[in-house]
Amino acid sequence: MSDRRLRLTYNRGNLEIMAPSTGHEFSKTLIGRFVKTLAEESAVPIYPLGSTTFKRPQLSGAEPDECFYIDNIEAVRGKKRLDLNEDPPPDLVIEIDVTSSSQNRLQVYADLGVAEVWVYNGESLVIQQLQNGSYITSPTSQFFINIPISEIAIFLQQAETLDYLELVKAFGTCALIMYLLGERSSPLHCGQNRLL
Repeated sequence: MSDRRLRLTYNRGNLEIMAPSTGHEFSKTLIGRFVKTLAEESAVPIYPLGSTTFKRPQLSGAEPDECFYIDNIEAVRGKKRLDLNEDPPPDLVIEIDVTSSSQNRLQVYADLGVAEVWVYNGESLVIQQLQNGSYITSPTSQFFINIPISEIAIFLQQAETLDYLELVKAFGTCALIMYLLGERSSPLHCGQNRLL
């Protein structure tokens, strides 16, 4: 099995073990970078905790591909260990399900109370927002309201043909434009208008 890190998901007696692929790792790194870029360009404070293990004893637990605290930063800042019986769950989780479905993990995140999950299957990115104990699909993030998910997807589609830093820079320019224009930016599609 070499030294590849295994990801674990536990849900009421069922244990899922996954060894992430190269494509999985690239996608999680890129989308995580996009979240950090969105935060920088729209002045939204974030507290990234990567693939920290989150669990509630005897119920469920998971290791997200990436996670961020946004609304609850002050409740967890500087803590060496988190206890979900006392501390809030992350506000935003990224899940890459290129090789396996994230359905079981979505239920775990709902049980843990994660407000928003971005799910990428290698072709499309979907934002799931927690409402009344289950997730519904949304065209925008509740944390970065000025950029529609369709814009992020356009940049993800270019990831195999463009240089990583060039792609991130173009995405940052797009995020800044949409943040500055706010609601008026809806007719603008950065990814299709030669920012790439």
